[in-house]
Amino acid sequence: MKVDDLNISIVRHLREGRKSYKIIAEDLGVSENTVRSRVSKLEEEGVLEIVGLVDPEKVPRHRVVMVGVKLTTMDLVKKGEEFSRVRGVVSVSVVTGRFDLILMVLLKEGFGLLEFYTEEVSRLEGVQSVETFVVYKSYNLKVPYIF
Repeated sequence: MKVDDLNISIVRHLREGRKSYKIIAEDLGVSENTVRSRVSKLEEEGVLEIVGLVDPEKVPRHRVVMVGVKLTTMDLVKKGEEFSRVRGVVSVSVVTGRFDLILMVLLKEGFGLLEFYTEEVSRLEGVQSVETFVVYKSYNLKVPYIF
């Protein structure tokens, strides 16, 4: 699917996830059905997903950490997919630099760093080392609520 300027404009409007297709259509000078069909196609193609996100700083007893992972294997995509299924992991990125993967992890009361590492990460093979970066303050960070 070609993501054209109209698609990008629709996606920008959908930052406000509850904005009506009618208002978007009026603003862009197209029909409501055009917006509806474009959004549907963008969702089908995996370009767009409309979800509710939370600010983890405003959810009591929750914290976000970033984890840098160094692997013993170069099968980065496969390991990234494995980490993406680990409890608490919001996102995984294959990166350049001193780490192979960067994880964004949502922790909560009863599932902190100790549980994340001992119950989840320890089950995975091929992990050489990890480094944790605790997020004290974030700006514009919204995550899906995964618990």
